[in-house]
Order: sequence, then C-alpha cells, then structure tokens
Amino acid sequence: MNKIFVCNIDELAEGEALKVDCGINGIDALAVFNSQGNFFAMNDRCSHGNASMSEGYLEDDGTVECPLHAARFCLKSGKAMCMPATDPIQTFPVVIEDDALYIEMAG
Repeated sequence: MNKIFVCNIDELAEGEALKVDCGINGIDALAVFNSQGNFFAMNDRCSHGNASMSEGYLEDDGTVECPLHAARFCLKSGKAMCMPATDPIQTFPVVIEDDALYIEMAG
C-alpha cells in the first residue's frame, strides 16, 4: 500500500480542492477535497472526458461537478450522479495522521 502525503489538514480549507500528482497504477493525479470538514480523494480525471476534477465545483450535497460538462460525482463513492457521465470515478481512502493528510493507494 502506497501512502501519499497531500498536505497538513489546515492547508486545505473547507470547500476547496487540491490536485496531487502521483503517477501510480496509471493514475497521473488525484483530486483531494475538503467538504464540510470531511476529506475525500478521487482520480483527478473525469470519467466522461479529459477534465480535472480538482478544478470542478464542490457542492453542498457531497458531490463535485465537472468543470467542462456539468456531470456530478459523489465524493464518497465516485458514482456518476447525472448525465452526460455514466461511469464512476475511482476513489481512494484518506488518512489523517498527526494533522497530516495522506491518500492510500494499492500498488
């Protein structure tokens, strides 16, 4: 299991997102979100097109909207919530240790 350091938890404000380059298992980057004090991580690439999810619009209902075509995805599960996307985005566990934020990835 690879554990990737993201940032200290106080460096990712509520309602904000961060792109993290990783290059593991064919994933170039991850999007990390702070949604109402909860942290989530997913593949940074939209499943519908070549868009960065870290540049998307974080919604109060626990979803993120793709910045290119308005598809929404559940932050917790990665499930596509509306068209035009139908495929989910891969999500990853987030771990907090000593006020630092990490993402766990297999491989």
